Amino acid sequence: MSARLDPARPYAIGLYRIVVGLLFACHGAASLFGVLGGASGTDGGTVDAGTWPGWYAAVIQLLCGGLVLLGLGTRAAALLASGSMAYAYFTVHQPGALWPMENGGESSALFCWALLLLVFTGSGALGLDRLFTRRSRPATERREPAARKAPVGA
Repeated sequence: MSARLDPARPYAIGLYRIVVGLLFACHGAASLFGVLGGASGTDGGTVDAGTWPGWYAAVIQLLCGGLVLLGLGTRAAALLASGSMAYAYFTVHQPGALWPMENGGESSALFCWALLLLVFTGSGALGLDRLFTRRSRPATERREPAARKAPVGA
């Protein structure tokens, strides 16, 4: 089964990245601009500019979510975003109760782990990262035959 699914892995990771990035950016847009129902707990409003930590979290969500969505600087953006969600969980939600179901921190915990996975997998297919890395490598490195490359176990 793995042999049949492995060729699709970069595309599955790319689609996963796009969905996670879009959802994360939507949270930031809602908090900053009042769209999509507005910021949580504001009845359709926004967070006040410059307030800690809400406004900064929303900026991270919008910018990093957009970068992850586009697949541009995915690993760095996902690491920053994952860290912000860990901070949100442990400072805002976890003091209320131990489990995410009890303290309302499900989305923070899920975003934290979903984005952390992207730190290790990269952008997958369909990301802008791939366009820039292909152009920056020398042509000889791109076309080097497999026979010249050292085996993994060597």
